[in-house]
Amino acid sequence: MTAAPSTAVSPASLTRRGLFRRLAGASTAEALRPPFAVAEADFTDLCTRCGDCAAACPPGIIVMAGGYPEVNFHQSGCDFCGRCADACRDHALVRGAAAGWRHAVAVADSCLAAQGVVCRVCGEQCEAGAIRFRPAVGGRAAPVVDPAACTGCGACIAPCPAGAVSVAFA
Repeated sequence: MTAAPSTAVSPASLTRRGLFRRLAGASTAEALRPPFAVAEADFTDLCTRCGDCAAACPPGIIVMAGGYPEVNFHQSGCDFCGRCADACRDHALVRGAAAGWRHAVAVADSCLAAQGVVCRVCGEQCEAGAIRFRPAVGGRAAPVVDPAACTGCGACIAPCPAGAVSVAFA
Protein backbone atom coordinates (compact mmCIF):
# COMPACT_ATOMS: atom_id res chain seq x y z
CA MET A 1 0.00 0.00 0.00
CA THR A 2 1.26 3.45 -0.78
CA ALA A 3 0.86 6.43 1.48
CA ALA A 4 -1.60 9.06 0.36
CA PRO A 5 -0.47 12.68 0.52
CA SER A 6 -1.35 14.18 3.88
CA THR A 7 -3.63 16.77 2.28
CA ALA A 8 -5.68 14.24 0.32
CA VAL A 9 -8.75 12.55 1.73
CA SER A 10 -8.12 8.83 1.52
CA PRO A 11 -10.92 6.28 1.38
CA ALA A 12 -9.85 5.09 4.83
CA SER A 13 -10.49 8.56 6.28
CA LEU A 14 -14.09 8.26 5.09
CA THR A 15 -14.74 5.35 7.46
CA ARG A 16 -16.92 5.89 10.50
CA ARG A 17 -13.80 6.22 12.68
CA GLY A 18 -12.28 8.74 10.27
CA LEU A 19 -15.52 10.73 10.12
CA PHE A 20 -15.75 11.01 13.91
CA ARG A 21 -12.11 12.06 14.12
CA ARG A 22 -12.71 14.83 11.60
CA LEU A 23 -15.93 15.96 13.36
CA ALA A 24 -14.16 15.98 16.73
CA GLY A 25 -11.41 18.13 15.27
CA ALA A 26 -8.75 15.50 15.87
CA SER A 27 -5.28 16.46 14.77
CA THR A 28 -4.23 15.28 11.34
CA ALA A 29 -0.59 15.08 12.42
CA GLU A 30 0.73 11.57 12.23
CA ALA A 31 1.65 9.82 15.44
CA LEU A 32 5.03 8.15 15.71
CA ARG A 33 4.00 4.63 14.77
CA PRO A 34 6.19 1.54 15.09
CA PRO A 35 8.57 0.69 12.27
CA PHE A 36 6.96 -1.19 9.39
CA ALA A 37 3.64 0.65 9.86
CA VAL A 38 1.51 1.09 6.77
CA ALA A 39 0.17 4.56 5.87
CA GLU A 40 -1.58 6.22 8.83
CA ALA A 41 -5.11 6.07 7.40
CA ASP A 42 -4.69 2.37 6.65
CA PHE A 43 -2.95 1.77 9.96
CA THR A 44 -5.83 3.10 12.07
CA ASP A 45 -8.31 1.04 10.04
CA LEU A 46 -6.30 -2.19 10.23
CA CYS A 47 -4.93 -2.02 13.77
CA THR A 48 -7.21 -3.72 16.30
CA ARG A 49 -5.20 -2.27 19.22
CA CYS A 50 -4.42 -5.74 20.54
CA GLY A 51 -0.99 -4.72 21.86
CA ASP A 52 0.81 -7.76 20.44
CA CYS A 53 3.41 -5.52 18.77
CA ALA A 54 4.18 -3.81 22.08
CA ALA A 55 4.51 -7.14 23.86
CA ALA A 56 6.86 -8.44 21.15
CA CYS A 57 9.18 -5.39 21.20
CA PRO A 58 12.50 -6.39 22.90
CA PRO A 59 13.64 -2.83 23.70
CA GLY A 60 10.14 -1.94 24.95
CA ILE A 61 9.78 1.22 22.89
CA ILE A 62 6.29 0.45 21.59
CA VAL A 63 3.62 1.71 23.97
CA MET A 64 -0.14 1.77 23.68
CA ALA A 65 -1.12 5.46 23.53
CA GLY A 66 -4.70 6.44 22.90
CA GLY A 67 -5.40 2.78 22.19
CA TYR A 68 -2.98 2.57 19.26
CA PRO A 69 0.69 1.59 19.38
CA GLU A 70 3.21 4.42 19.24
CA VAL A 71 6.96 4.57 19.66
CA ASN A 72 8.42 6.14 22.78
CA PHE A 73 12.19 6.56 22.73
CA HIS A 74 12.52 7.80 26.32
CA GLN A 75 14.01 4.48 27.48
CA SER A 76 15.79 3.02 24.46
CA GLY A 77 16.11 2.99 20.68
CA CYS A 78 14.80 0.66 17.98
CA ASP A 79 17.00 -2.08 16.57
CA PHE A 80 14.57 -2.79 13.69
CA CYS A 81 14.42 -6.47 14.61
CA GLY A 82 10.96 -6.78 13.05
CA ARG A 83 9.37 -8.70 15.90
CA CYS A 84 6.60 -6.10 16.09
CA ALA A 85 5.68 -6.76 12.44
CA ASP A 86 5.91 -10.51 12.95
CA ALA A 87 3.48 -10.25 15.89
CA CYS A 88 0.96 -8.11 13.98
CA ARG A 89 -1.82 -10.39 12.77
CA ASP A 90 -3.84 -7.48 11.39
CA HIS A 91 -1.23 -6.37 8.81
CA ALA A 92 -0.99 -2.85 10.22
CA LEU A 93 2.76 -3.51 10.53
CA VAL A 94 4.28 -5.17 7.47
CA ARG A 95 7.88 -5.97 6.66
CA GLY A 96 8.91 -4.95 3.17
CA ALA A 97 8.84 -2.13 0.69
CA ALA A 98 5.19 -1.20 1.31
CA ALA A 99 6.02 -0.02 4.81
CA GLY A 100 8.55 2.66 5.55
CA TRP A 101 10.21 4.36 8.45
CA ARG A 102 10.19 8.03 7.46
CA HIS A 103 11.75 9.53 10.55
CA ALA A 104 14.99 11.25 11.42
CA VAL A 105 16.25 12.96 14.53
CA ALA A 106 16.40 16.69 15.06
CA VAL A 107 18.51 18.54 17.62
CA ALA A 108 16.95 21.59 19.29
CA ASP A 109 18.69 24.80 20.33
CA SER A 110 18.54 23.60 23.94
CA CYS A 111 21.37 21.16 23.12
CA LEU A 112 24.21 21.51 25.61
CA ALA A 113 26.80 21.64 22.81
CA ALA A 114 24.87 24.52 21.25
CA GLN A 115 25.08 26.28 24.63
CA GLY A 116 28.87 25.94 24.75
CA VAL A 117 29.01 22.85 27.00
CA VAL A 118 31.06 19.94 25.72
CA CYS A 119 28.61 17.10 25.17
CA ARG A 120 28.66 14.45 22.45
CA VAL A 121 26.39 11.85 23.98
CA CYS A 122 23.99 11.72 21.02
CA GLY A 123 26.80 11.20 18.54
CA GLU A 124 28.33 8.46 20.68
CA GLN A 125 25.02 6.58 20.66
CA CYS A 126 24.53 6.85 16.89
CA GLU A 127 25.68 3.57 15.32
CA ALA A 128 24.86 4.91 11.85
CA GLY A 129 27.22 7.86 12.32
CA ALA A 130 24.45 10.27 11.35
CA ILE A 131 25.26 12.75 14.14
CA ARG A 132 28.59 14.47 13.75
CA PHE A 133 30.05 17.47 15.48
CA ARG A 134 31.16 20.36 13.32
CA PRO A 135 33.77 22.64 14.92
CA ALA A 136 32.60 26.20 15.37
CA VAL A 137 34.13 29.52 16.38
CA GLY A 138 35.32 29.47 19.97
CA GLY A 139 36.39 25.82 19.95
CA ARG A 140 32.99 24.31 20.58
CA ALA A 141 31.43 21.76 18.26
CA ALA A 142 27.78 21.75 17.27
CA PRO A 143 25.85 18.58 16.35
CA VAL A 144 24.85 18.19 12.73
CA VAL A 145 22.44 15.45 11.67
CA ASP A 146 22.85 13.83 8.26
CA PRO A 147 19.23 12.94 7.39
CA ALA A 148 20.39 10.58 4.64
CA ALA A 149 22.36 8.52 7.17
CA CYS A 150 19.87 8.75 10.05
CA THR A 151 17.81 5.59 10.49
CA GLY A 152 15.45 7.22 12.98
CA CYS A 153 16.25 4.50 15.53
CA GLY A 154 16.03 6.98 18.42
CA ALA A 155 19.02 5.58 20.33
CA CYS A 156 20.29 9.15 20.77
CA ILE A 157 17.13 10.45 22.44
CA ALA A 158 17.09 8.85 25.90
CA PRO A 159 20.73 9.58 26.80
CA CYS A 160 20.53 13.29 25.89
CA PRO A 161 20.93 15.13 29.22
CA ALA A 162 19.14 18.24 27.90
CA GLY A 163 16.27 16.42 26.19
CA ALA A 164 17.19 18.29 23.03
CA VAL A 165 16.97 15.37 20.60
CA SER A 166 13.64 14.36 19.12
CA VAL A 167 12.28 12.41 16.20
CA ALA A 168 10.74 14.24 13.27
CA PHE A 169 9.10 13.06 10.07
CA ALA A 170 11.63 13.07 7.28
